[in-house]
Amino acid sequence: MERKEFIKKSLLAALAMNTLGGLKAFTDNLPIQGKRMPVLFTSHGNPMDIPLSKDERPFWNTLFELGIQLKNSYDVKAALVISAHWCTKGTYINIAPEQTQIFDYYGFPKHYYNVYYHAKGAPQIAHDVKKIIPSINETTDWGLDHGAWPMLMHLFPEADVPVFQMSIDYYANPSYHFELGKQLKSLREKGVLIIGSGSLIHNLQLASQKMRKNDMTPYGWEEEYDAWLKKQLNERNFEALINYENSHRLGKLAAPTPDHFVPILYSLGMTEASDEIVYFYEEKPTIPAFSERSFIIQ
Repeated sequence: MERKEFIKKSLLAALAMNTLGGLKAFTDNLPIQGKRMPVLFTSHGNPMDIPLSKDERPFWNTLFELGIQLKNSYDVKAALVISAHWCTKGTYINIAPEQTQIFDYYGFPKHYYNVYYHAKGAPQIAHDVKKIIPSINETTDWGLDHGAWPMLMHLFPEADVPVFQMSIDYYANPSYHFELGKQLKSLREKGVLIIGSGSLIHNLQLASQKMRKNDMTPYGWEEEYDAWLKKQLNERNFEALINYENSHRLGKLAAPTPDHFVPILYSLGMTEASDEIVYFYEEKPTIPAFSERSFIIQ
């Protein structure tokens, strides 16, 4: 089966299926580092690409090279992932010492479920997140979903960086997510790499409309909206991104549900005025209603 046909069938199968507490830094148990840790916003790719190697998939190779640079430049104590694929009512932090790998995609061939990433958790740092923001709920009833481990297995292929996830409150407004990110800034001084993992254009329903006709070409508006997103980021117009549903005519079309868009708001909330935003992957959309624009804040 050709790759585009497989992508089409896989996505169609997938379709079938506040007020915050006050800020107080309780992370003194972690030493302050000489360099502030960067923040990432990254796509986690398409599930159909999971079995592909970094040599077969340019995006995976980009993450691999980025991981080398991060480990050469920083002492990465742990990674905190805010993934589009853990949506809850309220915000939860995973405090488990061992991370369960979650195969939260369905209808794929067997070899898609024979890819393993064995990462440790970071329970002490996860407890510290709870201390920073007491309204967050602790849980062990999660692990690493496919918004996290497929990306991490290329970023840190040796699984030698402890990692844990924080959920997205699906029912909160966008400002909640941005403000929550701001409250977590102190983790950057403690060697914690924070990763927002999503997709700034993600409309599976529209993608399926084309794929049912065996058409894998983008609609055309994806490139326009992606250019607008880049412009807002370059100009630090974060307010427009917080109000993404109304600040551009394509906002609700590109992100009809909040899950894949709001991870960027956590990353932007942790941005300092002196930081630079560098795009480590910004290829034009290659399938309908989808984007892989990714960047590092440093």
